[in-house]
Amino acid sequence: MLAGQAAAAATEVENALAPDPDLTAAAFFDVDNTIMQGASIFHLARGLHRRDFFTTTDIAKAAWQQMYFRVAGVEDPEHIAKARSSALAFIAGHSVTELEEIGEEIFDEHMAHKIWPGTRAIAQTHLDRGERVWLVTAAPIEIARVIARRLGLTGALGTVAEHVDGIYTGELVGEMLHGEGKAVAIRAVAEREGLDLERCSAYSDSSNDLPMLSLVGHPCAVNPDARLRAAAQKNGWLVRDYRTGRKVAVAGGRAAFAGAAVAGAWRSRGLVSRLVRKIH
Repeated sequence: MLAGQAAAAATEVENALAPDPDLTAAAFFDVDNTIMQGASIFHLARGLHRRDFFTTTDIAKAAWQQMYFRVAGVEDPEHIAKARSSALAFIAGHSVTELEEIGEEIFDEHMAHKIWPGTRAIAQTHLDRGERVWLVTAAPIEIARVIARRLGLTGALGTVAEHVDGIYTGELVGEMLHGEGKAVAIRAVAEREGLDLERCSAYSDSSNDLPMLSLVGHPCAVNPDARLRAAAQKNGWLVRDYRTGRKVAVAGGRAAFAGAAVAGAWRSRGLVSRLVRKIH
């Protein structure tokens, strides 16, 4: 609960509303594999590594998390949690201003070309209708705000890292903004902004976001994992898939193949080395 409340409290409106705004409807978008290909925390980690926030060994572990995420086509909560917790630990002792400035650079270097055009177009449609659009992500709120601002969105809800006098402590305010926490944050924003959740929309690729999707009147599964695709079909939700046929097949249920591929890749030191060289 605290994560959702902290995320809602940390929201900032980045964009002015359209001339004829619809103040009771809004759209909420997950980030990883919904707005952006892959995990945003991995892209952040690449940028921080280049700026000597941590070592090549640390980034190799992050590369493994990203490799699993891309091959399996699903969000493994344990892996994603470890990656995000590690990234937050790395920023301990650094200033909020520093991370915000670096975040702008990292977006240009690693994120801008990873945005899914199809999902970006959907977000723009909501904006054109005069609706507000928020990102809702387990990534740090600072990088979430950068993504929202650079895409011209209203704002972002994200994991809140504790800071004292503008310096990160390496701890979180509550937990990561994940699962039910996202629904808590959206409810808080809806109450504060006077939104009618039945008129709102939500978009995600992950079954972990079923609480968020079930909260609104217009849920949509984007690049869905197998469980979310099944839930969308059962409930009659919209489905949008912007991946290649191969990725869809993997995400659609070839778990055994994905597991074997991941295990083989992990054993292959050559592949990990190539990933690390790519990060450099």
